[in-house]
Amino acid sequence: MSVEHSLLGQETQYPTQYQPEVLFPISRAESRHQYADVEGITQGKDWWHVFEISWLNPQGLPQVAIGRITLPASSPNLIESKSLKLYFNSLNFTQFASRQVFIETVQGDLSKAAGASVELQLFHVDDLEITKPTGICIDDLIPERLSEHPDATLLQLDTATPDDVEVELYSHLLRSNCPVTGQPDWGTVFIRFQGKRPCYRSILAYIISYRQHNGFHEQCVEQIFADIWQLLKPEKLMVYATYTRRGGLDINPCRVSDLSWMPEPIRLARQ
Repeated sequence: MSVEHSLLGQETQYPTQYQPEVLFPISRAESRHQYADVEGITQGKDWWHVFEISWLNPQGLPQVAIGRITLPASSPNLIESKSLKLYFNSLNFTQFASRQVFIETVQGDLSKAAGASVELQLFHVDDLEITKPTGICIDDLIPERLSEHPDATLLQLDTATPDDVEVELYSHLLRSNCPVTGQPDWGTVFIRFQGKRPCYRSILAYIISYRQHNGFHEQCVEQIFADIWQLLKPEKLMVYATYTRRGGLDINPCRVSDLSWMPEPIRLARQ
């Protein structure tokens, strides 16, 4: 289904009864069509942190947790974020026989919407630790030129030192807009790269060029991955974006050319 038919950007009432039918799948196929030949575009995961999870135990007492959803990048559908928020709100006044029954119910509903197996891990509200980024931060570099919209031609190799490297870079300057509401999305993007040395300034310029781009989190990460793969031709590549929370949810897509480079999910201070 197309996002135009979703509840995103519309005024809605929050359900107080269990409503799995509110989940709204969005096909990944249309946005991926132009990247069909890019190795790894369907390899990876989308991690979601859900900070507003509550349900009732058999005695009718509220339970709370932080959830981490793991959605495979190979799934035919992503799940629209507002529908996911409404879904979790519909569980707030529903009794479950146990914590495990709650997890299994959610996993079943999300897997049906995504068209693939989805996992839910629950954390105590004080247990999801903050991680500090590792690698080289490129935010203080000065790009040679800037663009107001994503421009793959900004990406360049470092011709001054054309050696082979394996490097991990990150930038806190990723910003894009929701394609429906126009609301800004902020994130930190991590790039692990093996191949001819890339020009770090050109990668920063490319990341900054997303500041007025309209795209879902998953689509932005896949476009970044595809452009770096096609323009800089690395031997291996990982692109992982940790977006800041909105509406009690943060979305963290990761794509890898080699599954051995799949990182562990993290949570940064801005999330």
